[in-house]
Amino acid sequence: MEPAPLVLLHAFPFDSRMWDGVRDLLKPITPDQRGGDRSPDLVAIADDVLRLLDERGIERAVLGGCSMGGYVAMAVLRRDPSRVAGLVLADTRAGADTEEARANRLTMAARVEAEGLGWVPDTVVSGLLGPAPDEAVIGRVRGLILDQDPAEVVWAQRAMAARPDSAGVLAEADVPALVLVGEHDALTPPALARELAGVLRQGEYVELPGVGHLTPLEAPDAFAAAVLDWRRRAGV
Repeated sequence: MEPAPLVLLHAFPFDSRMWDGVRDLLKPITPDQRGGDRSPDLVAIADDVLRLLDERGIERAVLGGCSMGGYVAMAVLRRDPSRVAGLVLADTRAGADTEEARANRLTMAARVEAEGLGWVPDTVVSGLLGPAPDEAVIGRVRGLILDQDPAEVVWAQRAMAARPDSAGVLAEADVPALVLVGEHDALTPPALARELAGVLRQGEYVELPGVGHLTPLEAPDAFAAAVLDWRRRAGV
């Protein structure tokens, strides 16, 4: 039987180019997640993913997401679990935002709305990467952030701030699941990732050494190898 297609959903504030380093090995489908003028709710993007599967004639897919992409994967699972053959959840969490995190998102959204994106890389990049990032990776991350549409960054922050807790949905998902995290991920640290893996019925945990929150960008070969090994063993 042919393995299920792999759909990879990008982190915030990026686009599908963040997956360029794993394309050759994983051969993923990588949609850009855009809110447009819709109400800020990740369900809108989840429905886009389901529509994409319909358009391509894909009955079931392995859904992978990094950070915000993981939240979208959880929203797809909530909408139609029958379409999900497996999960790859990288540097993400099941829980909703705390009040403080929600307030921080809304504050950032308001500032981007008022000032644009020029200030964002200096504010967020150091917290996204490991302790000794490659200069090329730093440049790539900064460039991707500055390439984004400010209105989409605002939309995404507001949508993430409104997302519900997904622990219950994940606990009901009886499909193979891989939880990946960077050793130095300060935003969704390894302890949180291990907790996430424990929620899943068929959860496996992999920690990638030396990197932070953007594992597919910082360690694309190690990320791809972990996913391929898991898919072979899980049969998805």
